[in-house]
Amino acid sequence: MEREKAMVLALALARKAGEAGEIPVGCVVVQGNRVIGEGYNRREECHSPLAHAEIMAISQACQTLGDWRLEDCGLVVTLEPCPMCAGAILNARLKWVCFGASEHKTGSCGSVINLFEENYGYHPTVYGGVLEEECADLMRQFFTGLR
Repeated sequence: MEREKAMVLALALARKAGEAGEIPVGCVVVQGNRVIGEGYNRREECHSPLAHAEIMAISQACQTLGDWRLEDCGLVVTLEPCPMCAGAILNARLKWVCFGASEHKTGSCGSVINLFEENYGYHPTVYGGVLEEECADLMRQFFTGLR
């Protein structure tokens, strides 16, 4: 599946999160041309700091495949992953990661640190800035609405 097409799906999930009062982040895990996992931020709903879009999508993808290894899969998310999500990406052995907007406070794919360049023995390929403006606009609109 093309990264931009997958990002459009992730943006739809991010909007769903925003409508529910969550920070609007959406994520899909793809294997070839099919989506095998999807998620959006649900921290408020689940009362859990672990309920990030990436964690939800990775968990669903693992259930879909019946395996914790996602070696031939990619992850597409509207916002650069935080350290927790980058760790989950490493542990799931995802082949590549694609994000939309950079996250200058917690981004762990290059904005603050690039955990994928550290000596973990596994290094997914990173594609940043895919539909960046649309992803960043969604975040700006959400936080403007809160003020």
